[in-house]
Amino acid sequence: MTKRTSLDQVFTYIVLIVGGLLMIMPFYWLVSTSFKTIKNIYVYPIQWFPDPIRWQNYTELFQQVPVWLYTRNTLIITFFNTIGTLLSASLGGYAFARLRFKGRDVIFSILLATVMVPFAVTMVPVYVMFAKIGWVGTFLPLIVPPFLGAPINTFMLRQFFRTIPMDLEDAARIDGASRPRIFAQIMLPLAKPALTVTTIQSILWGWNSFLQPLIYLKKNKLWTLALGVNSLGMFMPGVPDTTHFQMALSTIMVLPPVILYFLAQRSFVKGIVLTGLKG
Repeated sequence: MTKRTSLDQVFTYIVLIVGGLLMIMPFYWLVSTSFKTIKNIYVYPIQWFPDPIRWQNYTELFQQVPVWLYTRNTLIITFFNTIGTLLSASLGGYAFARLRFKGRDVIFSILLATVMVPFAVTMVPVYVMFAKIGWVGTFLPLIVPPFLGAPINTFMLRQFFRTIPMDLEDAARIDGASRPRIFAQIMLPLAKPALTVTTIQSILWGWNSFLQPLIYLKKNKLWTLALGVNSLGMFMPGVPDTTHFQMALSTIMVLPPVILYFLAQRSFVKGIVLTGLKG
């Protein structure tokens, strides 16, 4: 190893460590603030470690806010969103990658074009449509659309399926395997990295979604954790500042995605790297 190479590695590690610390700082501030009193949140110079540690922030939060109810609602939305996205994206991606039918490329181009349409443009007409069929005020506007198509994930899985050699399908077809069997027993297991990325992205969207639940979920008993954080003040009318409770509920909301990423980061990175190798 040359001296220049060694210096380059040291510089790289320094940049990564500094960048990592900068990324961790907001999360650390969130967690530490959730254990502080209101007075200590606004002191200067900044108090990096809570003194005293106020565990009551969490106990009082659970006493006054239906955290378990909001968690259950969030899990329901996240579960069905993930299942719907995996089902529609895998079937669509396989069809666009392997099946030959008239207008395939045109339909795929239209599908990708929908990604460029911002949600603000479709928000009102989609709301009117759901209102007319009586879905507003239920979970249906949040859990049914993923079963009908997920453009970004469909594109990603299409790209991954195109990297799998056709020889595998030809050999299976010679052995008498049907198209559904080839898809279920050959293509899906090989697409595990891309499916992992899709799963993580879907879970994060369902867990962190705020705007769409805010639009469609009118009743308090249907609210998610994100809506609970936003509306914390209504549960504590006698508390002038609920920042420490908001930080506590935000910590509860942030921890599952962080744990999920650390558990699946290897598969996530592998899926990102391998997707899109073939155009």
